[in-house]
Amino acid sequence: MKELTVTSLFIIVSLSSTFANVLKYVPIAKSGKWPPKFCNKLDCPRYTVLETHKEYELRQYSASSWMSTNTAGVDYSKASSTNFMRLFRYISGTNTDKKKIAMTAPVLTMITPGQGPACENNFTMSFFMSPEVKTPPTPTEKGVFPQDMPKMNVYVRSFGGYVTDIKEWIKEAIKLGQAIGDTSKYHTEFSYTAGYDSPFRFLNRHNEIWFIAKQQ
Repeated sequence: MKELTVTSLFIIVSLSSTFANVLKYVPIAKSGKWPPKFCNKLDCPRYTVLETHKEYELRQYSASSWMSTNTAGVDYSKASSTNFMRLFRYISGTNTDKKKIAMTAPVLTMITPGQGPACENNFTMSFFMSPEVKTPPTPTEKGVFPQDMPKMNVYVRSFGGYVTDIKEWIKEAIKLGQAIGDTSKYHTEFSYTAGYDSPFRFLNRHNEIWFIAKQQ
């Protein structure tokens, strides 16, 4: 089994630091209804569950469209704030149609660690584009761009709590890697975190760590 390194794990930091819950793994109930309850009645990318394990599940996501932006060379907290506001302005009307677009879930963040202590990390945040938006309008703000994601298999660890410490995200990502048990099964050069809740929701929060499977 290959060794799991912390630098290959991706972390998300909550933009609010006023409340914290005890973190724990949360298995997903198989209700068969769509969207899942943790999507909070917002449109979410569709998936099916291929495998269910004690500490994670393997999902197969359908191809999907997203609006994205990225920031490099700063810490995650600053990147999250910068990226979120760019995307929020886009769905608020900063686009060629001046069209307001409904919020979706999750807020997805891909982190590509820089190689070496002096290299820049890259943080890419994405908002899911609902199928209801047939042709997303073109962004007018520099740095915002459309992105298509293919059909893919994803290892997902879900957990609750209001995460205010970056170390808690690292712990959860390490737990996912340990539960899978073999880094050859997923990409370690990049990965994702997914947040489903508003900063103003303090209880029953839903968070996810995503590792993208190599075998699709």
